[in-house]
Amino acid sequence: MAASDDAGLPYDAGLPYDAGSPYDAGSPYPPELARFTVPGGGLRVPYGAEADQYGELWLPETGRPPHPVVVLVHGGYWRSRYRADLMHALAHAVAHAGVAAWNLEYRRVGDPGGGLPGTFTDVAAGLEALAGLAAAHSLDLARVAVVGHSAGGHLAAWLPARTRTPWGVGGRIRLRLVVGLAPVADLRLAHAWKLSDDAAAGLIGGTAEEVPELYQLASPADLLPLGVPQVLVHGTADDAVPYEMSVRYQRAARAAGDDCELIRLPGGDHFTVIDPGSPAWAVTWERLSRALDLG
Repeated sequence: MAASDDAGLPYDAGLPYDAGSPYDAGSPYPPELARFTVPGGGLRVPYGAEADQYGELWLPETGRPPHPVVVLVHGGYWRSRYRADLMHALAHAVAHAGVAAWNLEYRRVGDPGGGLPGTFTDVAAGLEALAGLAAAHSLDLARVAVVGHSAGGHLAAWLPARTRTPWGVGGRIRLRLVVGLAPVADLRLAHAWKLSDDAAAGLIGGTAEEVPELYQLASPADLLPLGVPQVLVHGTADDAVPYEMSVRYQRAARAAGDDCELIRLPGGDHFTVIDPGSPAWAVTWERLSRALDLG
């Protein structure tokens, strides 16, 4: 398993909306985040009994069935005040392009059962739930990719290795591509750099020194190789998840034998990667189209 060094960053890379944010779960987002939410469009389908165990299935507006699927996993440093609606703009864009979008919600830190293990078991169960939706909605389970933003990028990269951990379930759904949009791909570095008020320790329930075995099972960087092609899309001006994390992760992934591409966005910030009107999404969609054989 790969490990990362803990060298410090030359600047403060804390999330702008940290633990001291004046709004809580269910409160409106600030305008810079609210612009990514759009009303309606998805069929809400539970994959568990808890309130946040559901996905939104956005069915294609065009294209011939069975439809390939892009699984979306939102970010927010695993905290409850950030929700699946942050991926609505991307879900709409995916469906408009003729591909089904499966936008996952999951229990987060601050929710009952959130954090380790609930957050992990939820995204694993949410992915596996596609098997029960395929027939009714004409989904092509041979063509599935996952796209995660920020902390959702961490969870997306963890999914291919889920069955090698105590919290993965099933294994019926295989992924053709993992896309990390400014992903928190290395929990040890996130903890060492104290990103977003040490959100990694909040997720795991302890520091890397206290529970190293949990970081080893929860961090994609420690689970390499993933055995699935990966694409990282990251802005150099990201002040929430440093670009340097993706540089180091790509280096480790390639050394472990994985196919891992890093797309550098000069001057790009943390949220340009989830803007469907941005060049960042255009290059992301090109990689997804290729992986899903969209022609």
